[in-house]
Amino acid sequence: MLDDHVDRLAAALPALRAASTTLARWGAVLATRLSAGGRLLAAGNGGSAAEAQHLTAELVGRFDRERAPLSAIALHADTSSLTALGNDYGYADVYARQVRAHARRGDIVVLLSTSGRSPNLLSAALAARRCGAESWALTGPGPNPLAVLSTDAVCLPGDTATVQESHLTALHMVCRAMEIALAQADRPAPLTAS
Repeated sequence: MLDDHVDRLAAALPALRAASTTLARWGAVLATRLSAGGRLLAAGNGGSAAEAQHLTAELVGRFDRERAPLSAIALHADTSSLTALGNDYGYADVYARQVRAHARRGDIVVLLSTSGRSPNLLSAALAARRCGAESWALTGPGPNPLAVLSTDAVCLPGDTATVQESHLTALHMVCRAMEIALAQADRPAPLTAS
């Protein structure tokens, strides 16, 4: 039984490797946008919410390297706003309303969903588009509605547990790429011979 779990993870690794170009590009974009004062907003439900919060912690704190903190907000973490919005507007709007409040043109909204079908994340992707923010989706198997609505998406195969575990690896890959890009931007340009 436990060997099957490891086998499912092993089966997902080729998809993660195939997504590495996209994840590296996301990291480079985050390095540029966040170091210039942009913001990342992240959202998910259940285990995906925990992973969204893990991402924002890596950005505000650090992943591997010491660096300046970067602006990142996990939208579910403000429980007073989440519950008030759910009560007043319905759960389908809890993230979209926060995106409309916080996102600005050029910001990044990261949406995590194992199914790619959560109504509150679909609404958040639409809200990001209307704000001029980019939305990046990390989902389970595609195609799915969230991948279609988002600016860019990485869809990973597997059951719910495998997808969530793959998402955490993908987020770490993005953070590593971002910190490498930030470190390269901090290096002085090489002297050229005249």
